Amino acid sequence: MKDALALPQSMLVLGGTSEIGLATARRLIARGARTVWLAGRPSPALEQAAESLRALGADTRTVGFDALDPASHETVLGKVFAEGAIDLVLLAFGVLGDQAHDERAPLRAVRVAQTNYTGAVSAGLVAAGALQAQGHGALVVLSATAAERARRVDFIYGSSKAGLDTFAQGLGDALYGTGVRVMVVRPGFVRTRATADLPREPFATTAAAVATAIELGLRRGAETVWVPGVLRPVTAALRHLPRALFRRLPL
Repeated sequence: MKDALALPQSMLVLGGTSEIGLATARRLIARGARTVWLAGRPSPALEQAAESLRALGADTRTVGFDALDPASHETVLGKVFAEGAIDLVLLAFGVLGDQAHDERAPLRAVRVAQTNYTGAVSAGLVAAGALQAQGHGALVVLSATAAERARRVDFIYGSSKAGLDTFAQGLGDALYGTGVRVMVVRPGFVRTRATADLPREPFATTAAAVATAIELGLRRGAETVWVPGVLRPVTAALRHLPRALFRRLPL
């Protein structure tokens, strides 16, 4: 994928059992991707995910990866890139946490922050360095609309995504002109297994819809993608509401 607007022939999904990550892999395989690496904690679920992509015709491999072990990231990603060029790295791992419980258990809140932010900073920098060394590629980072403004119901998760979002934007600026680009994806509420027990929010979307938006973003060379697109103006309006009024909204 040396043309910045071309779709990838090879990809690495950090968070190999992520529903969004797998939906994106399936979509890109249908568009010509032939090599897929799924990076995640070794488990039957990871192997099942790999088998499902092999059934679509992709050469799919797995590699052990733990977001909470930054010291291992350079070694793990180095093994992947040593096997051949990677056109796209999709940073798809993350945890929602449980706001009500995590507020009363600081170590649980720290785990959310370490996974969603610290682990992503480490993996993102390692991946960016590897892409830059090969001279081309894209890093797609799954952020969230929750990163735009703290909400009472999920400010621990939202703050971790806010840090990730700012990091990814800055990394994109740092890589500008190198042949490597960063695309930040900001989905709203995504209906997945992880959110099945949560109340459905306005403008809810699906993993397949996020995958479609990622493909379209890659095609047009976007730096930021909102899913669904209507969330861009909605979130902009909410971001500038006076705090006293924002607190009164049913968010």
